[in-house]
Amino acid sequence: MPTTTDTPRFREGAGRLCLDFIRTLRYRGTSSASEELPDGAALATWVRQCGPCAPDDTVAPDPAQAARARELREAVHALVIAAVRTEDPASCGDTALRHLNRAAAAPVPVPALDASGRIRWRADDPVTATLALIARDALDLVTSAAITRVRECADPHCGALFLDGSRPGTRRWCSMGTCGNRAKKTTLRHKTARPVR
Repeated sequence: MPTTTDTPRFREGAGRLCLDFIRTLRYRGTSSASEELPDGAALATWVRQCGPCAPDDTVAPDPAQAARARELREAVHALVIAAVRTEDPASCGDTALRHLNRAAAAPVPVPALDASGRIRWRADDPVTATLALIARDALDLVTSAAITRVRECADPHCGALFLDGSRPGTRRWCSMGTCGNRAKKTTLRHKTARPVR
């Protein structure tokens, strides 16, 4: 039985690392918006859960790094939205491009094969290296054909972006377990609430 410490704290499953990272501002654009990266400790936890290599537990999280991560997240969001809505990723603005290009220039985690034959990822600064991966993933996404498969969740209270990997390309919800299920329940309630004639 999983304990609460085994339960992932952050949502994953958007189809790309950069899209998972965007989801750390939950309910974006609504009055219920919730910041999941308020400090360096939360950022380190996200990197441990979602990145390829974990930061050292003995090093105190850097609050300035968390602020840079949030700036990068908003730059990634602006870039992806610009690419989806206008087909011109550069229309995201100079500030967003500056954040993205600066983050993408940092060293990324490197793989090494260990004695048991497994790949282990290493970086001198795992947080900065993971942010570099996120920036590079975002730049790759918006300049590839995959951008045509990025969708905004149909739940108006959600605000999440996801990569639609369905064969017909008609997926509407970031997650059937949350937003899709909520929409089905609402539709069912409306159908059963109609008066019988």
